[in-house]
This record gives sequence, C-alpha cells and structure tokens, in this order.
Amino acid sequence: MGSRFRGNNDSRVFRSALFLSLLLPALIACSASAAFGQQAPHKTPQKVISSDRSHTVLVLGDSLSAAHNLAESQGWVALMQKRLEQNSAGATHKWEILNASISGETTSGGLSRLPELLDVVQPGWVLLELGANDGLRGLPLTLIRANLQKLIDQSKQSGARVVMLGIMLPPNYGPAYAEPFAAMYQKLAEKNTLPLVPFLLKDVATNPKLMQQDGLHPTAEGEPIVLDNVWAVVKPLWLPEGQ
Repeated sequence: MGSRFRGNNDSRVFRSALFLSLLLPALIACSASAAFGQQAPHKTPQKVISSDRSHTVLVLGDSLSAAHNLAESQGWVALMQKRLEQNSAGATHKWEILNASISGETTSGGLSRLPELLDVVQPGWVLLELGANDGLRGLPLTLIRANLQKLIDQSKQSGARVVMLGIMLPPNYGPAYAEPFAAMYQKLAEKNTLPLVPFLLKDVATNPKLMQQDGLHPTAEGEPIVLDNVWAVVKPLWLPEGQ
C-alpha cells in the first residue's frame, strides 16, 4: 500500500504508519464480511499533528476510490498523487494524499471511522465520496443525506475543507429513487458551499469498455478519466494558476 502514504520526513512516515493501523481493521472486516462490508471495532490511534495541513488530503470513499479489482497504483487516487507531484515539482510543500477508502463502505461506516481519521491525519482537505452503497441498498434518502451532512460537519469542524464527489445510481433503480439520489449531492454542495464533482464516473459509466464486468467499477483504462473529473474541480483549488 506504499503509494498511498507519501511523505518526505519522519513525521509523515510515522503518521502513515498510524493511519495504516487505523485502516487495517476495517479492511480485514470488509474482506471477511458480506456484500457491503460491515465495519469492525478498532483501536484509537495516537494523535499526530501534520506540519502542513493545507497540503494533506484525506479521501473518504468506497470501492470507487479504492481501485476495486485493480492494482492500487491504477486507481484514480494514486494517479492524482502522481499528477500533483508532476504539477508541483519544485514547490516548497509536497502534497500528501491518504486514501481511507474501502470497498463496501457506507455513510454510516464512514461516520464511525471519520473522527479518528481526522484526529490522526489532520487533513486540510477531505474528498468525500460516499453514498453509493447506501443507494444500492435502497436506504432512505433522508438517512443518506443526514449522514453525509454529519460527515461534512465533522470535517469542517476539524478545520478541513470538503470537496463533494457526486454519484449516480444505475438506471435499473428507477427515476423515482435514482434522480433525487443524484440531486442530493448538488443540494448538499449548495447548502454547505462546497466544491462539487457532479458525477465521479462521468464519461466512464456509460462506456462498457471502461467499466468492469460488474458494470459498477471502472477498468484501469477508465480510472484516468475518473481522475480528470476530479482534477477539473480540485486543480484550481490546490495549484496556482498556470501550473
């Protein structure tokens, strides 16, 4: 899992080790559980304060951000780390992305993990990509919306800025559920004045060649396009004009 934990000093290495100790129990729980992966209890990690919060990014997501069935280096999060390094070469501060995304994660699972993640990682930014598994379960939109709002509130209260990554459900879920589900992300972004990626899988989900056989997750060829969707929103926020 080396590409998730980038750093150029001992404090970053130490923080990454603690972050891994927090993430590992959840990963084990997911691999041993049923379809959507229920979370197991885990120990509270020690607190580590980043020396440069503004360049530290926490990605809280599900399998769409966890390089499902791919090498970690092929996923859009790892590709974003590389692109940031390429676009900020020679800069004083290095960007560090810590990926806390796990397959099967729900908004409720994210709520159970986020306080400790914020405490350990001390991010300046949180990329919030959750809700897809709630939607696939057909959970009430009021519950999903409330959980996402709590995740936003917790992140902002910690001092982090939030970027919302929007999701859409497959057409077979029907417009009565799928349309308000998709609109939920736009409304939350507007309510909280958040940058929004309207649809994480834009130009990917509708192209069978870019989707795995399950029809839900991008292939290695699709992941760079997913990155482009996110990059269009975060680049103006993170990099000076012209980089």
